[in-house]
Amino acid sequence: MHPALVAGIWVGALLVSSAGGWFVTRLVLRLASRSRDAGRRRGGHGPVLLERLSVSDGPEGEGAQIVLRGGTWIGVLERLAVTGSLLVGVPEGVAVVVAVKGLGRYPELRENPGASERFVIGTLASLLWSAVVGLAVARLLL
Repeated sequence: MHPALVAGIWVGALLVSSAGGWFVTRLVLRLASRSRDAGRRRGGHGPVLLERLSVSDGPEGEGAQIVLRGGTWIGVLERLAVTGSLLVGVPEGVAVVVAVKGLGRYPELRENPGASERFVIGTLASLLWSAVVGLAVARLLL
């Protein structure tokens, strides 16, 4: 296969992984918020949650979104790293991404257990999407 075509396929895979993963993650979080155990809505918060979020308001709840601010960009970078590491044949990179993300969010999750539901659901949806895209394209290029 021509190297330019391979490079184009890689770029396409990274775009599908990062942009498509945003839609997949949003859909999964929305579906999860409809479950009976998703928690209750809370209101009256500003852009930063100053008190602990000890009661879950669900994965789509305002409290979880405030605590896990920056999650959209972290998710895009996570999907790029996971898909990229699978494309270059270094699946160990996925473990590094998971470790960095988990350790980076640990203080926020420890202080706000209500936000951990959103973190786990969003991370799993994002990782699954990016791994499927990376593995499918790697298989296509064999």
